[in-house]
Amino acid sequence: MWSRQTIRFISECRTMTTKSRTRAFSLVELVIVVVIIGVIAAIAVPRISRGARGAGDSALRGSLAGLRNAIDMYAAEHGGDYPAGKLGDTATTLVDQLTKKTDSGGAVGTTAGTHIYGPYLRGGFPPLPVCATKGKTTIKLVAGAPTYQATAEGWVYSTDTGMVMANCNAGEEDEATVDYNTY
Repeated sequence: MWSRQTIRFISECRTMTTKSRTRAFSLVELVIVVVIIGVIAAIAVPRISRGARGAGDSALRGSLAGLRNAIDMYAAEHGGDYPAGKLGDTATTLVDQLTKKTDSGGAVGTTAGTHIYGPYLRGGFPPLPVCATKGKTTIKLVAGAPTYQATAEGWVYSTDTGMVMANCNAGEEDEATVDYNTY
């Protein structure tokens, strides 16, 4: 017959087989978990993508507010004259006048006692955060009201009015269907 050791060994083997079966997940449990994860992903992914688009809209509003404040401060300290408002001024002149020290006439320099105004911006114009010219920091100077320019610049600046806008075409809009070039 069977010895006690053999019986005990067979009993332990049956116990081990039973224990390993109770620890594993069944196929039905795994399918349920995968379905739940799929439902959560279907809800979360659209919300996350909307948040990213809203971030670009907010970044544009913030950039425009900073630029407009810098231009207004420059005009207040220079007798109402806007930066790059003289004939022959370029986008480089505009950036220099906003990022470096100037005298009362808008000339950029470092002479102590005369170049006492500014700087108004750190690091120049920010990259455009939205639309086809996204990432551009370049500026198109125009006379009169700024409008969309079919060029590669990111920003449009009016030397007459001091207004700055994103160089986005009509139809490039935020979630509320407001054109970026009307911000």
